Amino acid sequence: MAGYKTDRVAEDIKRAVITVIRELKDPRVAGKMLTVVRVDVSGDLSYAKVYVSALEGLDTAKEAVKALKNAEGYIKNHVSKALHLRKTPELHFVADNSIEIGMHIDRILKNNKPLDEE
Repeated sequence: MAGYKTDRVAEDIKRAVITVIRELKDPRVAGKMLTVVRVDVSGDLSYAKVYVSALEGLDTAKEAVKALKNAEGYIKNHVSKALHLRKTPELHFVADNSIEIGMHIDRILKNNKPLDEE
C-alpha cells in the first residue's frame, strides 16, 4: 500500500514531467496531444514509472515514449531541480492507451439512446 509521501512525490513528478514535455522540441513530442496519465513510484523512491498517453492513439504514444527515453537525462535533471529530493528517481516511460479507450467509451455512451420509460 502506497504511503502519503510516495503519493505526493508521484503527483509532483507528474506535474514536473508535464512541464518538461511542453518544452521539448523533439518532433515526436512537439505538437502532439500527450498527457501523463499517472506515475507509480517505488516505496524507496528510487524508481518511477511514467505512463504516457496520446490522443492520436497508442502508436503515437509509443513514438513519444521513444523520444522521452532519449531525453531522460534532461527530464530527470528538470525533475530534480523542481522537487529538491535527496535522490531523484530513475524514470521509466511506458506507453498507455487509456485516453483512446476513454474516448471509445464516450462515443459508445453518446450513441446509445435511452430506453423509453413506460
